[in-house]
Amino acid sequence: MAIITVPVLLGFSKYHALGNDFIVVEKSRLTSSRIGIMRLTRHICNRHSGVGADGLIYLSPDSSIDGRIEIYNADGSRAEKSGNGLRIAAEHCCRKKPRRKTFVFQTSGAIDKVVLKRKISGGHIATTQLGQPEFEAQKVPVKTRRRYLINYPLKIGPVSFPVTCLAVGNPHTVLVVEDFDFDWQELGEEIEHASAFPNRTNVEFVRIVNRGRLRVAEWERGAGATGSSGTGAAAAVCAMVMLGLANRRCEVQFETGSLLVEWNPDTSIVELTGPTEFIMEGRYEFVSH
Repeated sequence: MAIITVPVLLGFSKYHALGNDFIVVEKSRLTSSRIGIMRLTRHICNRHSGVGADGLIYLSPDSSIDGRIEIYNADGSRAEKSGNGLRIAAEHCCRKKPRRKTFVFQTSGAIDKVVLKRKISGGHIATTQLGQPEFEAQKVPVKTRRRYLINYPLKIGPVSFPVTCLAVGNPHTVLVVEDFDFDWQELGEEIEHASAFPNRTNVEFVRIVNRGRLRVAEWERGAGATGSSGTGAAAAVCAMVMLGLANRRCEVQFETGSLLVEWNPDTSIVELTGPTEFIMEGRYEFVSH
């Protein structure tokens, strides 16, 4: 007997933060509770056969805050946190509550606040706190006997690269480079999947312009090269501060624009400020089985 599949009709919205684009799906907008979010993410984020995005934000209601967020990379894997994703979630909620400027979300056990500071064309400049960076290798995590990996050689095939590993709610590996005239995307993918990283890793290639400005090329775990990364910008600044190469308040430049990172010396809390913009909304048909 033939198996009949019924498409799930899904309402969605799409946003970007300096080219790092996300699809937002609300639990309340699903027409079926049987849907597999990871499989949906792989399909809807596909840039050839779906809507196309670097990731998906699944927003569930919560009576005490503005919502619970699950963040998925384009390949369907979970992302513990996203600085751009948090600001996008606030932008999405602001479209329903335009008088609100502060929004609070839960992500992977943490409570994160986003403040919309200034309106721009299509969205806002917003600030979010990302918590305290974690440099202890076991908590990043990295497979090593060392307690920290700060400017320490990581072997990829026959070559070693000095890296700094840390977590900003998710794992990051930061490398200092003189320029981007090499295949950093291929190297980023190799580092992401290196055996030293049990949960894989995001990779930041950092060129130091001066103590107050960094240029970054971003390779995101589960998404590949992206226009920008909020936690990646934070990781780059925190790593350069630890190496004595950057200030705690620093502009991070991507090809698509700049983010501002401030690492508070008293609280050790990292704040991220940058733009978010609405792109579109629509309905997507998805066969869940």
